[in-house]
Amino acid sequence: MADPKLIYRCQQCGHTSPKWMGKCPECQAWDSLCEELSAVGTRKMAAKLATGSARPLSLDEIQSDGDIRFLTGMGEWDRVLGGGLTKGSLVLLAGDPGIGKSTLLLQALSKMTEVGEVLYVSAEESPQQLKSRAQRLGISSPSLFIFSETSLEAVLDEMQKKPPLVVAIDSIQTMYTRALDVAPGSISQVRECAQKLMRAGKEAGIGIFIVGHVTKEGAIAGPRTLEHLVDTVLYLEGDRTHTFRLLRAVKNRYGSTNEVGIFEMKEIGMEEVPNPSGVLLAERPRGVSGSVVACSVEGTRPILVEVQALVSSTGWTQPRRTSMGVDTNRLSLLLAVLEKKLGFNFAQQDVFVNVAGGVRLVEPAADLALTVALISSYLDKPLPQDLVVWGEVGLAGEVRGVGHSALRAAEASKLGFNAWLMPASNSERLSQEKDSRALGVRSLQEVLEIVAGSGERRAAALP
Repeated sequence: MADPKLIYRCQQCGHTSPKWMGKCPECQAWDSLCEELSAVGTRKMAAKLATGSARPLSLDEIQSDGDIRFLTGMGEWDRVLGGGLTKGSLVLLAGDPGIGKSTLLLQALSKMTEVGEVLYVSAEESPQQLKSRAQRLGISSPSLFIFSETSLEAVLDEMQKKPPLVVAIDSIQTMYTRALDVAPGSISQVRECAQKLMRAGKEAGIGIFIVGHVTKEGAIAGPRTLEHLVDTVLYLEGDRTHTFRLLRAVKNRYGSTNEVGIFEMKEIGMEEVPNPSGVLLAERPRGVSGSVVACSVEGTRPILVEVQALVSSTGWTQPRRTSMGVDTNRLSLLLAVLEKKLGFNFAQQDVFVNVAGGVRLVEPAADLALTVALISSYLDKPLPQDLVVWGEVGLAGEVRGVGHSALRAAEASKLGFNAWLMPASNSERLSQEKDSRALGVRSLQEVLEIVAGSGERRAAALP
């Protein structure tokens, strides 16, 4: 007979069942149901919590302690956090296995030991393994303490005995609390551990980092439960075949979510890349078609990247559409616009698109650069080496303006690019000095005449 205090909850969709099943009837996921306490089983535990004597306060009564932040000493990390780690905040660091989360976290914690003591709770690695990694990274600090423990109560006790400046939990899926009689890694365990850490951190003013696993579908394990609990969510992403790693903030209660930090994975650990544009364009080929430089703005940082397109005839009935670094649906949309508005025929053409360096372009300002690369490869006409392109392309074939054009132009000028292909609405707003190098277009027809044409317009427009 089933225990009435136990239920089985799907780790993917949250569906509950009174008995275990191999396949979730709601989301059809296999082997995803794990046992946890039901509401009946947790009622006694909830009754033990004191009601407290808190009362509502007016906004004027609340005393502000200011925006106290701790700098990690890593400029890229502090940029994404919004200027450093806020006192009492709970930060979730997520990413694919082996992407470098623990390495980056250990480097950041070693920098913060200059301000105070740091406690690194490793539930997955032994102290000897962490010591070996620290030696490889060149880290040695008497203020960095390693605690190999999976019990949350033991960690909270250690935080109360000697409150550190920062605590790091690696990882939250391996922690468990004795208050719940379920397996570590289940939804209830992850949620309860994160909630207790959040309360302890905010009461003591301790900044807490927790590392979260990512599922095959790319979501943080535990049906995105952690994203709603924490103050900041950081994603470390990148292609394993490349050395570059991008740190993005998808949620930040203390700063912008548009910033990005760029690191390069080396034998000595993660190294900051203060000038990513120069590194990403270092190996750009010369005099080949289908290659163009795009300017993307990540937060307040403009980044120049190379967009490559290859259009070739196919012998298959169904042509292939492959993209790396750009959205496949966006590529299909732009191909349809080129066919409808410019008369191109991609029905018998394979199309391959790649953003060099493993960078992923998500903003619409990359549309025009992608379109220019496709036109160049389709007609097999190389583009000038000092051309930078940005702009959004609409379904009617119009080129729409985008933000931060002055910032993009300044970055292009700093790296020696003298021709800027952009929307006409953006070029009209630039200063006279910059406007001499800006070429504004309003439609894809003008783009075709300038970039792929062979007449006077191309010669006059492009150097």
